[in-house]
Amino acid sequence: MRGTTRTVAVAAMSAVALLAAGCGSGDSGGSTSSAAGGQTGGEITVRGCNPQNPLVPSNTTETCGGNVIDAIFSKLIHYDAETAKPENDLAESIETTDNQNFTIKVKKGNTFADGTDVTAKSFVDAWNYAAYGPNAQSSGYFMEPIEGFGDTQCTGEGDDPCAGAGMAKAKTLTGLKVVDDYTFTVKTSEKVSNLPVRLGYSAFSPLPEAFFKDPKAFGDKPIGNGPYKLDAWNKEQSIVLSKNDKYKGDFGGKVDKITFKIYQDSDSAYNDVLANNLDITDEIPASALIDDKYKSDLPDRNAQKETGVIQTVTFAPTKVDPNYANPKIRQAISMAIDRDTINKQIFNGTRKSATGWVSPVVDGYKADQCGEYCTYDPAKAKALLTEAGGFKGDKITLSYNADAAHKEWTEATCNSIKQALGVDCVAVGVVDFATFRSQIADRKMKGMFRTGWQMDYPSIENFLAPIFKTGASSNDGDYSNPAFDKLLTEAAAETDPAAANKKYQEAEALLAQDMPSIPMWYGKTTMGWSDKVTGVKITAFGTIDFSSVALK
Repeated sequence: MRGTTRTVAVAAMSAVALLAAGCGSGDSGGSTSSAAGGQTGGEITVRGCNPQNPLVPSNTTETCGGNVIDAIFSKLIHYDAETAKPENDLAESIETTDNQNFTIKVKKGNTFADGTDVTAKSFVDAWNYAAYGPNAQSSGYFMEPIEGFGDTQCTGEGDDPCAGAGMAKAKTLTGLKVVDDYTFTVKTSEKVSNLPVRLGYSAFSPLPEAFFKDPKAFGDKPIGNGPYKLDAWNKEQSIVLSKNDKYKGDFGGKVDKITFKIYQDSDSAYNDVLANNLDITDEIPASALIDDKYKSDLPDRNAQKETGVIQTVTFAPTKVDPNYANPKIRQAISMAIDRDTINKQIFNGTRKSATGWVSPVVDGYKADQCGEYCTYDPAKAKALLTEAGGFKGDKITLSYNADAAHKEWTEATCNSIKQALGVDCVAVGVVDFATFRSQIADRKMKGMFRTGWQMDYPSIENFLAPIFKTGASSNDGDYSNPAFDKLLTEAAAETDPAAANKKYQEAEALLAQDMPSIPMWYGKTTMGWSDKVTGVKITAFGTIDFSSVALK
């Protein structure tokens, strides 16, 4: 990384330091990057996939769009590629004395790709837009801690909750105030000890004035302030980025051009890497994991690293599919899955069976939070299913997006469930990630479906609140438990990180009782690259560190 490491100021300092402490490199039996060096300039191609939505930071909650957003937008905070440690980027300082009132100073001299200045207003306007209910931003939930969020939400029912008496009371958050061109304040409804850590997530990106003039056009060709800018988005084919010559930050890239080539399956991308027709794939297909085939295929051109990622299986909301409503049925299905054998046979041991819902790479992780329900036990699983009155549907279904390497493990998971419970289970492929996520978001997906979580910021809270809190943006199963929500609120108010972690751990333990999703395994990201590039590094988030990649 280039530039000087900076820390977040005053009271936020201890939270940042302690929350980042558990985010080491996590290297396990392999290198985490290729040799450093290489030349400046040139272009590379990388595996991409179809973003779910137009490329607006506050409406992007998945990795296909997120990988692009992170390359073209800089935020207040930057996460170190190796450790995920937060450091100031666009923030000159973030200060608080009470973890409820924050003063943020923005560095002067930074601009968007259209030449307009990045100011305090760029952040305040963007965050207000994200929060305002009628704008229907998928990351709007991340503004929830800011005072006045409730009044920006629609409260009606039916197809248009924003109509009539359900209209939002306010368009802006009372907790955001512009002090001067480069200073703004944030007031939260309650104490939020890790707010500074969150501010490197894409939902907190600034937006230029051009966005508000035409949000729809902006989504197809966003104007960012990061090291790269978007040149072209050919739907279903590619997303092309080039160096942003207006970028003045510390985290720029070496190559001049990055093309995300959109693939429908991971095998095709992998084969293109072998043929030097693709420079980097961030996903190795199951066929190449067997007996470490990818290591012999790509000697000295592969890397693997434990990352802040967890794979899960989520149950459709009860109102969509009542067959899984009983927690005992969900627990029985989880106990019927032989994670260790699937990991060995499908992934060649490159995964770690999950024992809870929080990644081991973050501070606050506690092992075995799922208890016996994440331990393979066919006899107990079948007895628990019988106790619950049996499965009422004709078959269990497990859906997955067919444009990535999920077919083998979902089929193996279904076979394990079928053998243990005596209930038919079928893995169902959906054409691509964008379609898959849209069906989930529209609550049209029944049965079970594959889910995964790549941490937005290095905190135990990030593996719990956005996914399981009532009404949260990524709460795909519509899980709701007032006791769980209460513990999250209490944890966020703690000034002592250890005390906060204890509350978060208590909240996680409740998930085992309700089983809204099934923890499968913790992430190890494996990448491969062509013989044309060097400096390939896997970040703690499991993404490509574009600041280090170069041509040989």
